[in-house]
Amino acid sequence: DSFDNILIHGDNLLSLKALEQEFAGKVKCIYIDPPFNTGQAFEHYEDGVEHSLWLSLMRDRIQLLRELLTIDGTLWVHLDDNEVHYLKVVMDEIFGRKCFVTSVAWRAADSSNNDAKQFSIDHNSILVYSREPGWLSYALPRTEESNAHYSNPDNDPRGPWFQGNVSSPHPRENLQFDITTPSGKRIAPPHNGWRWSHELVDEKIAKGQITCSEYESRLIDKTCLADQKGLAPSSNWHDVKQTGH
Repeated sequence: DSFDNILIHGDNLLSLKALEQEFAGKVKCIYIDPPFNTGQAFEHYEDGVEHSLWLSLMRDRIQLLRELLTIDGTLWVHLDDNEVHYLKVVMDEIFGRKCFVTSVAWRAADSSNNDAKQFSIDHNSILVYSREPGWLSYALPRTEESNAHYSNPDNDPRGPWFQGNVSSPHPRENLQFDITTPSGKRIAPPHNGWRWSHELVDEKIAKGQITCSEYESRLIDKTCLADQKGLAPSSNWHDVKQTGH
């Protein structure tokens, strides 16, 4: 009477079909830890079926799980390297590739295997898929570590900042233009061109978001801490103390 939980003991495919009648489109988050198909024999089940049969069994269940999700719901599937890459292809087909969110690398061992001959396999993978494209995670609070590279060497009234990249990541001819400094000097564009259009650069300069270096030889992009929001969660879960093993 105190809880609103359901524990089902039985065949999971039949259970999912039964749940679908009441919970289709109502489940916000689903996490599953299916057999990894490692070839080992465990006490309650054989973890070594033929590869194509394993994929067929998973496909049937993934299709039902997708129907349970809300529009903003997500499915998290925990596996290791034995089958995770093959199942991703199947899940791309069921959900659509635009609904693939990430593959979390979770450090599942608190120490390396000293007897390993090739690599010590210390992580598992968790495939994350959203019911619809465009899913967003909750932002995590910023930490002292994530803010450590911000400083305020020029006493900017907006507070601590760090120097961002002013160069375009890819060559762009339309972003190749000179910038005229307040004293009339001209600054040539980086090799790939500027990161922004001429109009946006002028706007950022007017707002103080972009300034010139001491001798007006280059532009400095100021990314202010005050303008930063929370952090997206990392796909690298390496902190055993935080995530467990």
